[in-house]
Amino acid sequence: QVHLVESGGGLVQAGRSLRLSCTASGRTFSLYGVGWFRQAPGKERDFVAAISSNGRDLYYADSVKGRFTISRDKNAVYLQVNSLKPDDTAVYYCAARNVGSGSLYDYEYAYWGQGTQVTVSS
Repeated sequence: QVHLVESGGGLVQAGRSLRLSCTASGRTFSLYGVGWFRQAPGKERDFVAAISSNGRDLYYADSVKGRFTISRDKNAVYLQVNSLKPDDTAVYYCAARNVGSGSLYDYEYAYWGQGTQVTVSS
């Protein structure tokens, strides 16, 4: 079992930055592919970014390319979010899967955190 905890969200003005973190219990976290997803009020959960277990393979949604950066170390996965826009307002979730590759599809992830709220004011 893997227990994921997100942190780093908050209320920021448009154009500012945040660094979201996803930490996990369990010694095998470093072997898992990890993704970030987000869900805005009244909308479906959308893919944001994913990273392979070795950190070499990165995937981004078109809407965040050039603004968001996913990275990881032994104990956590990070999402650096820059140039925030009001449309980025959402609850951000990290998710882990039992294989080393990342995935764009939420149904391929077995473990989910509780989410962290990001609110961007104009």
